[in-house]
Amino acid sequence: MNVLASSLAGFAVFAAALTPAYGQSSAFPSKPIRLITLTSAGGSLDLLARTLAQRLTEQMGQTVVVENRTGAGGNIGADVVAKAAPDGYTIGMCTASTHGINPSLYGAKMPFDALKDFAPITIAAQMSNVLVVNPSLPVKNVAELVAYARANPGKLSFGSAGSGTTQHLSGELFNMVAGVNMIHVPYRGAAAAVPDLVSGRLQLMFISIADGVTHVRAGKLRAIAVTTVKRAGTMPELPTVAEQGYPSFNVSVWFGLVAPANTPPDIVNRYNREIAAALAQPEVKQRLSKLGMDLGTMSPEQFAGFIREEIEKWAKVVKASGARVD
Repeated sequence: MNVLASSLAGFAVFAAALTPAYGQSSAFPSKPIRLITLTSAGGSLDLLARTLAQRLTEQMGQTVVVENRTGAGGNIGADVVAKAAPDGYTIGMCTASTHGINPSLYGAKMPFDALKDFAPITIAAQMSNVLVVNPSLPVKNVAELVAYARANPGKLSFGSAGSGTTQHLSGELFNMVAGVNMIHVPYRGAAAAVPDLVSGRLQLMFISIADGVTHVRAGKLRAIAVTTVKRAGTMPELPTVAEQGYPSFNVSVWFGLVAPANTPPDIVNRYNREIAAALAQPEVKQRLSKLGMDLGTMSPEQFAGFIREEIEKWAKVVKASGARVD
């Protein structure tokens, strides 16, 4: 009897020690959650955030409220997340800009540390830029473009949605790997650049598939490559830049989710599982694939490594190109 009593007492102590960890997970969430997104309503990132918020609300039993905090290339919204309480009730979107390009582009002006101030949850979607040219340009593939650019140094101009965007740095990276000298022309958004591209004032552009596919299919622009290492699901017939002789070229417009640093790991892992379940839903895949998104997740550890690699990659391109923000 003494042995049995001692064993039961030991088990009770063991169970009591486990209770806080399990209790925390089972009690979360007990109130509404904020999901901070970085752009105005209606864009690709906003639509992804709202799709996830709807699914997470259904799956987790608490309302997930989307807040749009715009400005400074996404830094304003990301900073809200970085400075929020690490209790799981504020999470946010992050992008190739906030957690890839901006740490080098903004330098000392960055309001947060992209590596230290966040708990990565998962990547959620990736989109490719597509290299398009005005049909008057006598090139139909990357090799022909490179040959033309080398024969006409400084005479080709490429537009972008602004200095430091993935569209701009796609062009600068292409200059680096192909050994050419194309001139960057920044605009205030892709919508402002496209008319000049269609009219021939610009010769080419690395544009998002969502912004370019209509003009390509109408014959107003010629697509010659996508910028990711894998072909895009929305344009599978179009080869990548990597396939056409430049295997190191890889530019992804990616969207992910983060929590404030020191958010409990069990909560981070809960979000990771819930987001993966949401993105696996057929209707979610169908809705977001129409926007040119390829969905997929990573573990928090994998995503942390991915962010580190992105920051290192873009630091080299920003430095070589001299890109800066005013």
